Amino acid sequence: MPAALCVSIHDVAPQTWPLCMRLIEAVRAVAPIPLTLLVVPHYHRLAVADPAFYERQLRARLAAGDELALHGLCHLDEAAPPRRWRERFLRRVWTTGEGEFAAISTDEARWRISQGLDWFSQRGWPVAGFVAPAWLLGPGAMEALAAFPLHYTTTLNGFHLLQQRRVLRAPSLFYSARNPAGRWLSQQANSVYARRHGNDAQVPLLRLGLHPADARFPALVRHCQDLIRQLLRHRIGMTKAAFAARYTAAVVKDRSPDDAAPAGIMTRQRDLARW
Repeated sequence: MPAALCVSIHDVAPQTWPLCMRLIEAVRAVAPIPLTLLVVPHYHRLAVADPAFYERQLRARLAAGDELALHGLCHLDEAAPPRRWRERFLRRVWTTGEGEFAAISTDEARWRISQGLDWFSQRGWPVAGFVAPAWLLGPGAMEALAAFPLHYTTTLNGFHLLQQRRVLRAPSLFYSARNPAGRWLSQQANSVYARRHGNDAQVPLLRLGLHPADARFPALVRHCQDLIRQLLRHRIGMTKAAFAARYTAAVVKDRSPDDAAPAGIMTRQRDLARW
């Protein structure tokens, strides 16, 4: 199985759609690879002026071969205030109060995921994956995922195959667009990581996560385009759902006594961390 690159657009919602479209167009200007759009059904609990237009746009993305994944319900951290310094950093600094699934109970997480999946179902849209806002997936939310027939979830550095209960090393490259220092540092970090691991057989999947705010800065857009060009020299662009399906099929084949283990990926999977 060839190494993969998954490019995802986070925080997809009616309120962010113009910026999301800029990012989609920027990626497509480089290569016609399928994207994973992380959709928030009730983004910040804001009213939607023209839901029919927005839904037509998402249907068009599905028809073009992109994937829609569930990205929380409202993208707001509504749990009790954090107490420990690490929790305060993750929930208030790393993400500015948007880590919806960082600190909620299993029952609350199960309800929110169920509501989100119902929203998809009402529109007849398939959904294979769930990604928590800011990749902050607390113990309650992780436990809640077992109640649903989802194929994958992701954390900052891992790709979790939910039905197989496996987690693969799959680092995520992303930009910090909030201030000039963050924009510069994230570009440098992404460039270094891409050079080191773009052709690394021990990393079956690299993920590039783009956020609507990135589209406001031409330098970030140009950098992500250059990054995609570089990574596609060694990797195949695909959606997260496609990667999950291909990896699962490869694991099944590897278990057959008549088939040798594919080099790199399938020999590596035995050493990956378990759930």
